[in-house]
Amino acid sequence: MANLRIAEIFASVQGEGLWLGTPSVFVRISGCNLRCVWCDTPYASWEPEGETMTVPEISARLEGFGLRHVVVTGGEPMLFEPVVDLCRTLRAAGRTITIETAGTVFREIDCDLMSISPKLANSLPAEESGWRQRHDSARGKPDVLQALMERHFYQLKFVASTADVPEIKALLRELGNPPPDRVVLMAEGRDAETLHRKERELVPICLAEGWRLSPRFHIDLFGDTRGT
Repeated sequence: MANLRIAEIFASVQGEGLWLGTPSVFVRISGCNLRCVWCDTPYASWEPEGETMTVPEISARLEGFGLRHVVVTGGEPMLFEPVVDLCRTLRAAGRTITIETAGTVFREIDCDLMSISPKLANSLPAEESGWRQRHDSARGKPDVLQALMERHFYQLKFVASTADVPEIKALLRELGNPPPDRVVLMAEGRDAETLHRKERELVPICLAEGWRLSPRFHIDLFGDTRGT
């Protein structure tokens, strides 16, 4: 029976994107093919941890929360074949599924919202990490992004500053200029004060382009903590 390494399972409200504020159970799968310099979940990427669980064990754990919405996140959940069975099982149980992905791996999979976070040049890790070249070659997969967008209700969620706008616009042109209300900008930061300052800088850009601005609501509510 196929297994997944699970860093954490917890209930909270969705802190980002189109379904902001939705009560959800989060299933965080350990393992990632990227190493973003600003990664806020190193325990699922830089130093992956967690217990190994079967799909039935994960599904049984979710029953105890009594919530319909499930967010399958990581790390990079699309790396792992058993995530297909997990989502199929969740769908059969009547769950509403969000998948959080960087959009570098394609799988035929069941979900209600494909939350795609393409990684920009601002994500490059330091040279001394030994990951910079590997990360840079893996992060940009327009063909994968296009395939996911064609098959799912989606959002394109960018961790960005004003300096990243030209890169975002170039990628959107390559993807056929998707509707502006599917494009979500988020500021990068690990504390509420930094996020609010950077979010204010993004407001004029969103007004000009018709893009959405998303807070990181869980940081406002709980700070930079696990299980929130």
